[in-house]
Amino acid sequence: QVQLVESGGGLVQAGGSLRLSCLTSGRTLSTFFMGWFRQAPGKERQFVAAISWSRDISYYADSVKGRFTNSSDNARNTVYLQMSSLKPEDTAVYYCAQNSRSVMTDYRGYDIWGQGTQVTVSS
Repeated sequence: QVQLVESGGGLVQAGGSLRLSCLTSGRTLSTFFMGWFRQAPGKERQFVAAISWSRDISYYADSVKGRFTNSSDNARNTVYLQMSSLKPEDTAVYYCAQNSRSVMTDYRGYDIWGQGTQVTVSS
């Protein structure tokens, strides 16, 4: 059974940086796609970024483009989301998720989810 575990969240001032990690453990598929989503209180889950495990496809929401960067370390079974120039509106619980079909922006297409990590950006 595949499990995803996020880490790296925390409190940071506006303009600062954080790097989120998503460790994949258990039985894994040879080819799959990872997504990052976030959810602020009272709001719908929002797409942030997605990457294929082979790293040949990477996609970002317009709100984070140029500030956030996807990467993966296949040897460590870990994907990363480097977040820079953080803004108070980036405050949310961040989730990583996995699916075996494609890079997609709709959270309903993802099968496996991590527990989430809180990111808080102060002004």
